[in-house]
Parts: sequence; C-alpha cells; structure tokens
Amino acid sequence: MPELAGELLFFLAVAGFIAGFMDSIAGGGGLITVPVLLLSGIGPVETLGTNKLQALFGSGSAAWTYGSKGHVDIRRQIPAAIMACAGAVVGALLATLLPGDLLRALLPFLLIAIALYFWRKPDMGDVDRHQRITPFAFGLIVVPLIGFYDGLFGPGTGSFFMLAFVALAGHGLLKATAHTKLLNFASNMGGFVVFALVGAVYWKVGLIMGIAQFAGARVGAGLAVRNGSRLIKPMLIIACIALALRLLADPANPLRIWLGL
Repeated sequence: MPELAGELLFFLAVAGFIAGFMDSIAGGGGLITVPVLLLSGIGPVETLGTNKLQALFGSGSAAWTYGSKGHVDIRRQIPAAIMACAGAVVGALLATLLPGDLLRALLPFLLIAIALYFWRKPDMGDVDRHQRITPFAFGLIVVPLIGFYDGLFGPGTGSFFMLAFVALAGHGLLKATAHTKLLNFASNMGGFVVFALVGAVYWKVGLIMGIAQFAGARVGAGLAVRNGSRLIKPMLIIACIALALRLLADPANPLRIWLGL
C-alpha cells in the first residue's frame, strides 16, 4: 500500500463523512468514496475492497439508527439480510471471472430510469402501498439478485434496493430507505469478506474513512427520519442522476470506448 500523508487521510475522512451522510438518505455514497480512493493512489481492486470496509460503517450506522427509531424490525429482516450477504459473496467471487463491460455500459441508463420513476410519481410518500410480490418471493429472488450485483460491481445498489422496496414490496419511502440500509449492510459484508480473504483491503484507510462515514450516516439518517419523503425523494433523484453522469464521464466507461469518445 502507498504511504498516505496525514493531509490525504484527513481528506479521505471528510469524503467518508459526506458519503455516509448522502448514502444514509438516498444511496450513492460510492460516487464519492471510490473516486477519491483511486485518486489517492490505491489500485482498483484494493479500492473496491477498502470501500467495502468503510461502507460497512455507514450502512451499519444508518441501519441501526432506523432500527432504533422503529422503522425496520431488524430481527424479522435477518433472513433477507442473509440472502443479500450470500448474493454479494457469489457476486464478489465471480467479479474477476465475468465480463462486466456490458453492465458498466448499461448502468448509467438504469440509474436515470430509476430517477425518472421516482420523479414521475408525485404522490409518492411515506405511506405503504399495494405489494406486487410476496415477502417470501422478494427475499428469495429480488434481494439476492441485488446483493449479487453489489458484490460483482456495486455502484447504485442502494438505489436498486430502494426501487425494489417501493415498486415491488409496496413500502413508503422512509420505510424503504430503512430496509435498504439494512440489506445494503449485509451485501457490503458479503463483498468485504471476499475481498478481505484475498488481501485486497487497506485496513488503516478503511477504518479511518469508516469512522467518519459512521458519523455522517448518523446525521443523515436522523434528518431522513425527521423529514421523510420530503428529503429522501429529491436526494434519491439527485444521487441517481449524479452517479449516472459520473459513470458516463469516466474515460474507462466501455460505452465511451465503443463509441470512440
């Protein structure tokens, strides 16, 4: 690992705090942490592993805050969390074997579609709606699929969980956010275990950023609990569009390479 100066570690901690705040409300914290880790001189694989470590603190902090406020029954969600973790383990194991170019090219458009979905639903609030899938099927099929994606690639996982909880499980935005953070914590754990086993985690950086992200997530989750859909909906839309633009602007994006941009 490259030796990082104290000023750079402080900068990474600040990035972790901002990412934790943003991720606890609308997801997309990786939009901040992954680029800054890469810019600090850490390699791509180690960036993914270290990012999983620090993300555990943020998603865990947010999940605990929402649970303590009664917005998610953590014990009842343990089976779904196990499925999310298992899906992420499989995804992380296959990350080096499966071509991800098509997924990377399509992801920005999927995120824009999610933003449009929430923007076009002006009556969407914190009230639960009709379920389109049984909780058993949701936990058995939808949750591990999103967890698999998190282990395989990662960006936008929180947005995909949010969309699934709102569109399929019928949750209101606040309840969907609370459940998303718990399952995102589980999928982060699955991916982290795999990266840690192969030695792709920089512990010092991950722990410093993780502590900062824990604090940011506490602040963000507290605001989300108090403001509900009035805060969550616009931040979710902004986070999806920002992440999509960030991915499209990346010179390594396969779509730009294919188009010769």
